[in-house]
Amino acid sequence: MIENLVSRRSFLKGTALATVGLVLAVQLPGNARRAAAAMGERPQFIPNAFVKIDSDGITLIMPHTEVGQGIYTSSAMLMAEELEVDLDQVHVEAAPPDLKKYMDPILFDQATGGSTSTQSDWVRLREAGASARIMLVGAAAERWGVAAAECTVERGIIHHGPSGRSVSYLEVAPEAAAQEVPKQVALKDPSQFRLIGTKAKRLDTPAKVNGSLVYGIDIRLPGMAFATLAVAPVKGGRIATMNEDAARAVKGVRDIVRTEDAVAVIGEHMWAAKLGVEALELSWESGPNGSVSTESIVNDMHEASMKQGVVVRDDNGAAEAIQRAKTKLDAVYRSPFLSHSPLEPMNCTLHIEDDRAELWVGTQVPVRAQKAVADATGLAPEKVIVRNQLMGGAFGRRLDIDTIEQAAKLLRDIRYPVKLVWTREQDLTHDFFRPYYYDRVSAGLDEAGRLVGRTHRVTGSSVMARWAPPAFVNGIDPDSLDCAAETPYDEAAVFADYVRHEPEGLTTAWWRGVGATHNLFVIESFVDEMAHATGQDPVDFRRRMLTKNPRALAVLELAAAKAGWKEPLPKGRGRGVNLQFAFNTYLAHFLEVEVVPGKQVKLLRSVLAVDCGIVINPDTVRAQMEGGVLFGLGTAMFNEVTFSDGAVDQSNFDTYRILRINEAPRVEVYQVKSNENPGGVGEAGTAAAAGALANAIFSATGKRIRSLPLSQVAV
Repeated sequence: MIENLVSRRSFLKGTALATVGLVLAVQLPGNARRAAAAMGERPQFIPNAFVKIDSDGITLIMPHTEVGQGIYTSSAMLMAEELEVDLDQVHVEAAPPDLKKYMDPILFDQATGGSTSTQSDWVRLREAGASARIMLVGAAAERWGVAAAECTVERGIIHHGPSGRSVSYLEVAPEAAAQEVPKQVALKDPSQFRLIGTKAKRLDTPAKVNGSLVYGIDIRLPGMAFATLAVAPVKGGRIATMNEDAARAVKGVRDIVRTEDAVAVIGEHMWAAKLGVEALELSWESGPNGSVSTESIVNDMHEASMKQGVVVRDDNGAAEAIQRAKTKLDAVYRSPFLSHSPLEPMNCTLHIEDDRAELWVGTQVPVRAQKAVADATGLAPEKVIVRNQLMGGAFGRRLDIDTIEQAAKLLRDIRYPVKLVWTREQDLTHDFFRPYYYDRVSAGLDEAGRLVGRTHRVTGSSVMARWAPPAFVNGIDPDSLDCAAETPYDEAAVFADYVRHEPEGLTTAWWRGVGATHNLFVIESFVDEMAHATGQDPVDFRRRMLTKNPRALAVLELAAAKAGWKEPLPKGRGRGVNLQFAFNTYLAHFLEVEVVPGKQVKLLRSVLAVDCGIVINPDTVRAQMEGGVLFGLGTAMFNEVTFSDGAVDQSNFDTYRILRINEAPRVEVYQVKSNENPGGVGEAGTAAAAGALANAIFSATGKRIRSLPLSQVAV
């Protein structure tokens, strides 16, 4: 099924429809429906895995997790649209770990990532709402002895016009529970949508504004203690010495627990735990990775990149076409390791008992989180209760469960609830990092300035091989080649290969956009190089290569017009462009910058045109584009993770800085109306940032940027 992967995008597209049959497969068996129908005091209607109606109201059992991207609201809109209720009537409840019920049909896991949530829920949540509505209306019609077709629904009230009767969903819920679940349901045509496509207020905003929203780090339980920890600075290191007596002498310290490479101090409050860790006076053995440095890693990657990798695409003899071309270009691009550093650092609260455990955590992978605790404690997975919390950022970091594993191992002999918090320093220095990439690219253009051949070799770590081994087929990591092997452009001759190179002394992981963020920096910068080498305007050059891609051309034209591409700029200013098809979304980004005396780069104006198919909530798309592009620009300008003597050099936001308010450009987002199925938007803006920035700097200064971050390059 996934033997011929050439990109992460094609992997997602190829699997998106394969498991739509799972949508309504999880239903109450007949006896459970009859039992529900017999309930008197608390009528309850649960027709499928996603819809619950009881005296508390209408609840969406949410298969994906909220990390700030607004999915609780947009997915609720999908269900509410077909259920014929309004958004203010819907509560959202995080789904428990249950792979059979809540597997993402694109990721083949109960996971939130890869900008797949809306794409995954687009059909199944609408079908869940429609199925529930049909059963409720059917029950009302049966009660009244009328045809269901004569009934209408408005805000969860079923009306029978001819007789003037009406009944609420809750009132008819017991009878609806006894109805047969429809095997097939007809969904609305987009022309009939009431909610989808409208600007909806986010369901989580009021609680964020008044401070009542509870993130994982906010959990408070009766009898709970607080803990923080120190972990070996070098991967594979271990504790050499520590002063446990001094730590226990700190007022408020209750316990000290340790593994070979980590120690946690448990206190009555966080301050006691923190002071206890400091009092340990820890020393460490570095182990086998004590000599690892950024220089050694990059040197190894350089050597690895000299050898041919696994061929991902080989169309029409690209290398030979380049040799025959009038204009030949070669370049090496480098993209650094990156940290996630979400505003809410890693944390979890665990209460382990002899025969069960309870976990409060913000995780993108609840089934994996459950298994992590089960494996560490020896409990059966069903004995581990996971209470998933909203997250103060994730960017892919919470797709891994290493911190949960570590917490469970440290706390497995503790029999009271403990909240374990990683300090910012421990969080950043023990992150799982976005891979370092080393790219070799070449191209050839003919006398008319047309591209005749392109080659691209990606050298880097494979997150896919570690995180989802079944998708790592024949040595190909589809994410690492995303937007590199395939582009929106007309390309007849392309050669792309992948060299998997795992650096020593660290673990790599998903990061907001992962392969697309790095490949678009390379590809879109190199497309500009081709245009300038042949004396062509970068936008005109792209237009000439979009004869078969009207959606890509449309966003390019719209963004170019809104950005005033042809308008002259003062000296020291420049505009750059980035065009992409990533996460099943078309996006053009134009960025205007100014390089001021002292070589400081000022971000002035960011213009994005996006075609993400049918838009669920336009405000969410705009917010994701704004936040994503600012996140990506700040990263491209300032961020890298480096290593010395096996340890991470950066430790907090003073050395791993983020874009500040006064440094942010004005961001304009223009959305293209489309009837195509929804694409993803959570990572698209981030992926569009670095290429536009590099091209804008070249426009302003004539300096070509082939290595990030910008802060390490003289402009």
